[in-house]
Amino acid sequence: MSEFTVRGQFQARDGWQEFETELEAENENVAREHAYANFGGRYGLKRTQVDVEEVEAQ
Repeated sequence: MSEFTVRGQFQARDGWQEFETELEAENENVAREHAYANFGGRYGLKRTQVDVEEVEAQ
């Protein structure tokens, strides 16, 4: 498994907030899906409320 840095924005109460998180995943697509799942699980956000702009391998 490789480490990926996922960057983007999510919709908060006071507008869009930027985020950067590091995840372990098999490839970029899986890292992107984990980012969506994390925001959905932790903050109750839908995929339309999360904008993943970049997925970069470490």
